[in-house]
Amino acid sequence: MSVWLPGAPCTPRACIDATSRATAAPRAVARLTAVVLLLLAGIALTPLGGRLPAAWVRGWARTVVRAAGVRVRMTGAAPPDGGLLLVANHISWLDVPLLAAVRPARMVAKQEIRTWPVAGRIVARGGVLFIDRDRLRALPGTVAHLADVLRRGQAVAVFPEGSTWCGRAQGRFRRAAFQAALDAGVPVQPVRIRYRTGGGAASTAPAFIGDDSLLASLWRVVTARGLVADVDVRPRLAPHGSRRDLAAAAETAARGADARASTHTPHVRPATVRAVGSGTAHRTTAASSR
Repeated sequence: MSVWLPGAPCTPRACIDATSRATAAPRAVARLTAVVLLLLAGIALTPLGGRLPAAWVRGWARTVVRAAGVRVRMTGAAPPDGGLLLVANHISWLDVPLLAAVRPARMVAKQEIRTWPVAGRIVARGGVLFIDRDRLRALPGTVAHLADVLRRGQAVAVFPEGSTWCGRAQGRFRRAAFQAALDAGVPVQPVRIRYRTGGGAASTAPAFIGDDSLLASLWRVVTARGLVADVDVRPRLAPHGSRRDLAAAAETAARGADARASTHTPHVRPATVRAVGSGTAHRTTAASSR
């Protein structure tokens, strides 16, 4: 286990529900083909980076999710322009385009992606921020780099749990990225992502966890019927207090009404942060990061 990639106990066998209703194979193949083509198009356009209009990027991101047969239901206020740390709970590969649909941002990714053939070089040119999860000594430099990007008025997207979880259980928010927001003096925008069936029940079908392969996860999504992605943009948090406080408040916001969902550690502590636009501090109890 590394600083950047804590392990999650979720596994496909233990956590992913079997579905009795499946999309017919021809339609599922058509969905899979559409998703792959859209993703390839997105990778090809990645080097254009911030030169693409934000509305185009958001539209492309929503189209990827819809092409997979997943309806998107977005609530909350649109994030502002300028420097912003965008954080969310992490369940699926679908989370990445869903965050881009909220606000296009420079994504934080593991260093290993840089070595991927073709794709690694392309996404590096597109502004992806790479982190070396296995070198603790590199952590201060990484935080400083993130803070510099935020100071330049750009948005940075991070999944602070450091690993995907099934959605019923959630991980703790790691604190390092929140230090970058404090150093840069920019707000944090928590986003809560949930996946549901057409009837409203929670669904673990989109989860990409454990030893699951990307192809297996893709096929499970495109064959599922009636999946809905609920994306709730929570109130922004001003850069205030310690990184522990800020991470804890963002973690609570990303859980919403499900704040009592299980995590891998039961420790909780009170955290005080300021909501953007508020003149008083709001107290919120949340699981703290270590």
